[in-house]
Amino acid sequence: MRGTQHAVTVITVAIAALAPAAAITAAAASASPARSRAQVATAHIRVKATIPVGRAPLGVATDPRTDTVYVANTGGKSVSVISGRTNTVVATIPVGRVPAGVAANPRTDTIYVANERSGTVSVISGRTNTVVARVRVGFFPEAVAADPRTSTVYVTNSRGKKVSVISGRTNTVLATVHGGFQAAFGIATNPRTNTIYVADGGDETWVISGRTNTVVAKVRVGSEPVGVAANLRTNTVYVTNIGDNTVSVLVSCRGRPAASESARGCR
Repeated sequence: MRGTQHAVTVITVAIAALAPAAAITAAAASASPARSRAQVATAHIRVKATIPVGRAPLGVATDPRTDTVYVANTGGKSVSVISGRTNTVVATIPVGRVPAGVAANPRTDTIYVANERSGTVSVISGRTNTVVARVRVGFFPEAVAADPRTSTVYVTNSRGKKVSVISGRTNTVLATVHGGFQAAFGIATNPRTNTIYVADGGDETWVISGRTNTVVAKVRVGSEPVGVAANLRTNTVYVTNIGDNTVSVLVSCRGRPAASESARGCR
């Protein structure tokens, strides 16, 4: 598992402690324009509002079609619904114990909340702000991601070391993916390639095919990967590694899913 993964291309972005004198000189030459750009960007960013929600807010998701924000309150067994237009809480929805991850499907106006201590996923209607279904999944569901194109939801079970695949049409578990994960924490989908990425908290990120619900690749990343996000336009995946303070960047060639190509194949 610690050998070289020939099926992937990984670029690890790390912060270097020291650099050669030549590199320092080059960095100094470009530092002033970089600072100027940062100052310009900062000047245009400000806190517009601070919104009181429930106890220990953690997961957050947005629905761009309705301009609505959903916040999981881990200490309050609830989800706060925020209007993006008024920046006020418009509803508070009771869910399971220790709600953590949240995902929204804008196409169906449906929200999914992973309840860690209940072992369930609460399915919320964005139209009525009520729980319309509870789906039992694995042990300690942590993160959740939705694929709007297939109306499929993916849930990591951190202590169960598996991924539950839920049909958004029937609100039932379609499949359970066991990939030999060390654990299962962060998860992201790329609807364009129908691919799912799972950070296992050890030293690998796993690639799942949404068509077959099977693991098709795994890639050695940094230490203790927990967060993952996908850029659909560039077909690039970013993985945060809390164990070594790095971000691993997974890329691909020829439009295939990220991490599916060997390093030699990319030019």
